[in-house]
Amino acid sequence: MSPRCSLRIETSPCTAMEDRGEWGKAVERTGRLTAVLALATLISAFGSSFQYGYNVAVVNSPAPFMQQFYNNTYVDRYDEPMEENLLTLLWSLSVSMYPLGGFFGSLMVAPLVNKLGRKGTLLFNNIFSIIPAVMMGVSEISESYEIIIVARFIVGICAGLSSNVVPMYLGELSPKNLRGAIGIVPQLFITIGILAAQVLGIRSILGNSTGWTLMLGLTGIPAVIELLLLPFFPESPRYLLIQKGDENNSKKALQRLRGWDDVDAEMTEMRLEDQSERAEGHLTVLSLLSQRSLRWQLVSVIIMNMGQQLSGVNAIYYYADSIYASAGVNENDIQFVTVGTGAVNVFMTIAAVFIVESSGRRLLLLLGFGTCCLACVLLTVALNFQESVTWMSYVSIACVIVYVIGHAIGASPIPNVVTTEMFRQSARPSAFMVGGSVHWLCNFTVGLVFPFMERGLGSYSFIVFAVVCLVALIYIWLVVPETKNKTFLEVSQMFAKRNKTEIKVGDLPLKDSTESLENAEKVTTF
Repeated sequence: MSPRCSLRIETSPCTAMEDRGEWGKAVERTGRLTAVLALATLISAFGSSFQYGYNVAVVNSPAPFMQQFYNNTYVDRYDEPMEENLLTLLWSLSVSMYPLGGFFGSLMVAPLVNKLGRKGTLLFNNIFSIIPAVMMGVSEISESYEIIIVARFIVGICAGLSSNVVPMYLGELSPKNLRGAIGIVPQLFITIGILAAQVLGIRSILGNSTGWTLMLGLTGIPAVIELLLLPFFPESPRYLLIQKGDENNSKKALQRLRGWDDVDAEMTEMRLEDQSERAEGHLTVLSLLSQRSLRWQLVSVIIMNMGQQLSGVNAIYYYADSIYASAGVNENDIQFVTVGTGAVNVFMTIAAVFIVESSGRRLLLLLGFGTCCLACVLLTVALNFQESVTWMSYVSIACVIVYVIGHAIGASPIPNVVTTEMFRQSARPSAFMVGGSVHWLCNFTVGLVFPFMERGLGSYSFIVFAVVCLVALIYIWLVVPETKNKTFLEVSQMFAKRNKTEIKVGDLPLKDSTESLENAEKVTTF
């Protein structure tokens, strides 16, 4: 028989309600999207997540002009043209420093959010956006391509932090019935950032020899807006109560976010979570890896992030222009078709915001990875036959669009939502640190390896991505539960059986404690 682990806290779950008198007076309401919650979501997502997406795509369109600048600068310095291999190396560094910076930014998540808080970390993170924005903006005047390479690394740190901290912050601000929809908003702003970079990169706008430095420097504007406006919005009530022990400010923050004064039911749920993990303290990454009660949650986060980045999304965008060209799209019009693909990505992510609470997280993950798997297989077939079968070129375009749709509704937005929900307060920062590190390391690896895969395997590269999507699909089907409309404690209990552990609060198993709490908090819905 497997040994059973348990956590006992000698505080009755009723203690948190004593100031209310009777159990039956607690009122749980269905959370609503208040102005404070909506604005905090929009400002943090625009100020941080938008930059992530913008900087993913910002160097794509002006690449020829930037490489020309690299060569001209080298000629001015050494009176000879730059060798092609050196130019390729410098350009590869300019692109790959961004995900490498993202990896290092992810490693900073846990210590910063535990010390500065979620909102405090987002404000601090703007340093890593404003400084490189200025550096890239003056790079041409300074006649230095080294500045661009260093700036890309620094802005990558900004993206690594924001891609983890924004979902964590919004997940802790949101009521459980809106947590999925609000949790997808950061991914929505990432796709809007990509689309904005594609639009500004049109040759007649900024994607030309005179506008590219301004285009790179614009990344600092969202950071300045966030730095000015976010201080007026609340810190995470869970962080204030559970990690800082500041009950008074936690309650005030929760009242502002919910739009009513009676937040005792939700405060009680947070106290119960606090009691259940008080013995654990703040979990470091090493202690997280050794926690039996979190084993399958951690494996799930790693698998979902690997699946997200190794599923070929960057390769699809890399191949897109050549697919459009082979289908007969005029070379000057390809940039507009690319913008159209970006618009589809935004539209489908918006759709995911509206359906995630009704369909659930698990279904969207399964649909997303399943669609991507099928699209990769069909794309491989279409690319191999498009030379001999004329209409196969249009099938290739359709496969690209179907793949983008699949990734936008499931593989891209949902992993961070589920990561927020699968971990309690003490483990969440380290879990995001692990998931974010895997995310960026895989992103960097694909960027490094795919050109060699494409050279060696050609269109058959997408079979590798199809296999990755299939593995992720099977794992999610077998292991990942539905987490919609569950408290963080309830999700922990769902994993307890698989982890062969039991979490207790006082003398009651967690399941019984939360059921008692729910019975006491019924119900006036809105």
